[in-house]
Amino acid sequence: MTRQAGQQNPLRGVDWSRWSVVLLKPDCVRRGLTDQVLARLEPAARIVHRQQVVVEDWQIFVHYWDLLVTRDRFEVDVPLCLRTAYVGQSVEVALAYGAPGLPERLRGLLGHFDPRQAEPGTIRADLGTDTLTAARAQQRLVENLIHTSDHARAARRDFGTWFGAGQHQLLEIKEDHR
Repeated sequence: MTRQAGQQNPLRGVDWSRWSVVLLKPDCVRRGLTDQVLARLEPAARIVHRQQVVVEDWQIFVHYWDLLVTRDRFEVDVPLCLRTAYVGQSVEVALAYGAPGLPERLRGLLGHFDPRQAEPGTIRADLGTDTLTAARAQQRLVENLIHTSDHARAARRDFGTWFGAGQHQLLEIKEDHR
């Protein structure tokens, strides 16, 4: 990241196409899979920082704003399910860095949101144990281990949600050729 003297926004000038925020969800943390899941991302990205976070109400609603906007299409009470599954729970967030187009490449490693429908060789297919069918029957959201930013704009939003602009120094790394 380069910053010019007097620049007000510490996140201006960041090439967000090279960054992704990785959310290791409560089920991943509970099952002790965080190191294994992050290792699966390493061919595409360098993990430059990781930290434990206890999820606050506002964070999960900002993070999953798209579920709230389209909640009428779900068969569950989305706000209640988000609160139940995340608020007060421990997650790990990691900051991944790589070549331009990183968010899209990492998303390809995850697999379908329903682990049963994910392609073999993806994280969710290989390590996931839940199914959308089971989640619907129990009136909850499917547990699928991991989220990564799906594009550059989302990476910027996710960084603000999980790290905050006050941690902009995490983005000051030496360029590599990955």
